[in-house]
Amino acid sequence: MSDVGHLDEGFLQRYRQLLDDEGVAFDELEHAYEDGDRLQFERDLALWRNQVERRNAFLDRHGLQPITMG
Repeated sequence: MSDVGHLDEGFLQRYRQLLDDEGVAFDELEHAYEDGDRLQFERDLALWRNQVERRNAFLDRHGLQPITMG
């Protein structure tokens, strides 16, 4: 499933939605950090990690891997 034909508008729409969801989760995480709310930070961290995992799983299902800088 890794051929370029699978990277159609539907794929891009879904990927953009996953990125948006991840961004919203990160914003909430950032607010909890800035507020010093440890309990909410822990919850938001778990939610953000879940969003990252969902995005990575989506890419994996399409035979793609995110580029990591290391």
